[in-house]
Amino acid sequence: MSSLLRFPSTVIIPATGLLLILAATASIIVGPMAISVADIWQVFLPGQQSVAPHIELIIQQVRLPRTLLCIAIGGVLALCGAVMQGLFRNPLADPGIIGVSGGASLGAAFAIVLFGSLAASFPLLLTLGTVPVFAFLGGAITTWIVYFLGTDKSGTSVTVMLLAGVAIGALSGAALGLLNFYADDQALRDLSLWTMGSLAGATWPGIALAFVTLAFLFCLFSRQANALNALLLGESEAQHLGVNVQALKRLLVLLCAAGVGVAVSLSGVIGFIGLIVPHLGRMLSGPNHKTLLPLSALLGALILLIADMLARVVAAPAELPVGIITALLGAPFFIVLLTKQRGRLQ
Repeated sequence: MSSLLRFPSTVIIPATGLLLILAATASIIVGPMAISVADIWQVFLPGQQSVAPHIELIIQQVRLPRTLLCIAIGGVLALCGAVMQGLFRNPLADPGIIGVSGGASLGAAFAIVLFGSLAASFPLLLTLGTVPVFAFLGGAITTWIVYFLGTDKSGTSVTVMLLAGVAIGALSGAALGLLNFYADDQALRDLSLWTMGSLAGATWPGIALAFVTLAFLFCLFSRQANALNALLLGESEAQHLGVNVQALKRLLVLLCAAGVGVAVSLSGVIGFIGLIVPHLGRMLSGPNHKTLLPLSALLGALILLIADMLARVVAAPAELPVGIITALLGAPFFIVLLTKQRGRLQ
């Protein structure tokens, strides 16, 4: 990656934060209903002239929750992608590609089918209860299977890890098909929209869970930034520098599974954010995880916001699931990356 594109962290992080603020403002504006920047100011600043009730309702109950959820989910997915790439020391590592997202989605889908009938009476049961828990369990189990299959005495084989991810993804897809077959009409509609990824169903409890998860992961990952930097030299070198590699792997794998599980439970399957964003971060700031982690969180939120806005306008007045947009953007990127890395896979 060209060093000509790299900027100091004191420049690139504030600049990305400013772009994120602008994108968040645009996200509230973009949609079928015309909303201006003046409307936003009047809604959120006290003492301003009030706007029409329907515009205030759209901003506060539809656009703002969706924008905030988008920021949190993008940040979580990008953080997990950056950590997994550093942990496996390979740019192809991604929660979706190695099957973690598939396992988390299967767990969440199982919860939707099993407990969906109770959602009307207990709406928080799915949002903050069973779906995140089942998604975490599915992601954690999948992660450990992939890690176990891809690791031996000589280290972690990226080829085996990717192949295991393909197999896990296929099994998860087959199991999702069975759930779709046996689901009732309501659960089938929920599953169909959810598996394509969408941020349209943002709720304040879900937003709170997403931001708590983002803050929790960012704090814990940042504490391990030096250890991740040491891992870039190799596992034996990291051990000589005092890093407990096996304990670090267990901790980070579980944290990534938890983050992906929460993200999948709230927004469905949104792929390739964890693959694309860390590469952009390394292009802009270098491989140092002290800078890469906060920059990845900001870039992940920014890119997912842009993808969500595209999902709203590409097929207007209809709305595409955002997972389709991220797949259209990310799949060609992965193919190019795989072509460049194929000689290094072993």
